[in-house]
Amino acid sequence: MMKLAIFGKYFKEDRFEEIQRFFDVLIQKKVHFTIYRKYYEDCLRNGLHLPTNLPTFNDFENFDAEGTDFFISIGGDGTILNSLEILRENTIPVVGINTGRLGFLAGVAAADAHLLIDQLHNGAYSIDKRTLLELSSNKNMFGGVKYALNDFVVHKKDSSSMITIHTYINGEFLNSYWSDGLIISTPTGSTGYNLSCGGPILYPSSQSFVITPIAPHNLNVRPMIISDQNVISFEVEGRSSSFLATLDSRSESMNTHSQIAIKKANFCLNLIRLDGDNYLKTLREKLMWGFDNRNFRN
Repeated sequence: MMKLAIFGKYFKEDRFEEIQRFFDVLIQKKVHFTIYRKYYEDCLRNGLHLPTNLPTFNDFENFDAEGTDFFISIGGDGTILNSLEILRENTIPVVGINTGRLGFLAGVAAADAHLLIDQLHNGAYSIDKRTLLELSSNKNMFGGVKYALNDFVVHKKDSSSMITIHTYINGEFLNSYWSDGLIISTPTGSTGYNLSCGGPILYPSSQSFVITPIAPHNLNVRPMIISDQNVISFEVEGRSSSFLATLDSRSESMNTHSQIAIKKANFCLNLIRLDGDNYLKTLREKLMWGFDNRNFRN
């Protein structure tokens, strides 16, 4: 019997009927599932009809990964990023039901969520192995959840002046970036902050990282693609004594004494792609990549 874990951060009232229909299918098909407690409480509070004795989990410590076949994320792309706080090293396949906006990672439309169970049961999917970043530091940061699916960013705080980020690859000096910050992006994250700062799109299986400065002072400094087998480390200085470090959507302060290094994690996020869906199709449809919107008139 298939066992699912259901994760969500916020219940969207405008998706009530679609989410109710999804849970109705789970109950009708007698699928065993456990659910993130806060999301469960939000569902009940908003009138969703669910059993009152469902097993729940709150965090990594009480999440029972044993025997869980699939991890279902209900929300947007940010909810999938947040799921790393629960999953960490667990490699349970993840599929996203999109109740957000873009849904680049969360590939199942909320209106089609009720069809998902049959597709999973019939094996009508493939697995995208998505590279994760792992942070090493001389102090405990991010509550021990040291992984990121999209990117690691060093950024100046508030409206302070630019910072200098001395960057090394495998201990060898690369460059001193005078800028507002620096992005280290995975292929998955390359379509996010990296892209908006002029960085390239990386194909998911390219086995690369991209280093992209944010508003660099030296205009001849451009994004750089390197193998994901490298370790990237940093020393940061500036007029301010503290800076921001972010892993995906989580941020924390660091200072000039912080020692930070980024490398590829030794496990991947297993992202489910349903049959008929693929990365290039998503790129074209979600980001309008290559789309010509000009209106030609005679």
